[in-house]
Amino acid sequence: MTKKDRGTVWLAAAGLLIDEDGKWLVVKKKYGGLKGKWSIPAGFVEAGETVDEAAVREVFEETGILGEVVSVLGIRTGVIKETTSDNMIVFLLKKKSGALMPAEGEIENASFLTPEELKKDPETSLMVHFFMNQKDKVMNDGINPGDIFGYTSYKIFDMR
Repeated sequence: MTKKDRGTVWLAAAGLLIDEDGKWLVVKKKYGGLKGKWSIPAGFVEAGETVDEAAVREVFEETGILGEVVSVLGIRTGVIKETTSDNMIVFLLKKKSGALMPAEGEIENASFLTPEELKKDPETSLMVHFFMNQKDKVMNDGINPGDIFGYTSYKIFDMR
C-alpha cells in the first residue's frame, strides 16, 4: 500500500514481543526514519485484518517469530506536516513459535535484547525508551522522534 492509497488517516500496528527471559524482540529497518535504530516491529494495517492481527503479522514478517497478543501496551498518535493523522496501536506479545530470521529486503537486523542493553545503545528509538521507562503514562507534545518524520504533533500513551 502506498502513502497515496492510505489517504490522510493512517492506522498502523506494532508488536512488542518479550520472551520468557525478559528480552525484547527489536528490529533495525533498512529504510525510513527508523533506519538503523532499534525499534518495535510494526507496519500498516491491511484491508480485511484487525489491528491485533496486523501486529502479529508484522512481527512474523519482519522477524520470523510468531507471537500471540497478551494485551494493548499503548497508542502512538501524531500529525505529520499538519495534514496526516498517523496512528499506531502497540500490542504486548508472547512467543508462540518460530526462529529469528530477519526479513531480507526490509530488516537490517533483528535481535532479542535486554532492556539494559537497549538503554545503553544510542541506536534505540524514542518509543522503545518510552515503554522501557514506564514513569509517565503520557508522552506529550513537544517531543520529537526525529525531524525526518515531519511530525507537527506527537504523543504516546501507555495503557498498562
